[in-house]
Amino acid sequence: MTESQKETIEKAAVTGVGAGVGGAGGATAGVIELAATTGTVTGLSASVVIGAGAVAGGLAFYLAYKAYRHLTKPKDS
Repeated sequence: MTESQKETIEKAAVTGVGAGVGGAGGATAGVIELAATTGTVTGLSASVVIGAGAVAGGLAFYLAYKAYRHLTKPKDS
């Protein structure tokens, strides 16, 4: 396995973890949204909140990973 392949796998894993965490946070917000209002919020809007949380979490973890890799990359003199 090449270094490029290893890095691609690491990026996918980090993004997957972030999406899971974001989805859990979005699910919490979606359920609270459904419980807080009666009749004005549908399952679709709660699903949108959950999906947005998953996307935001995946993006945040991916960007944090890229920043970490940039900071830990050896500097060429």
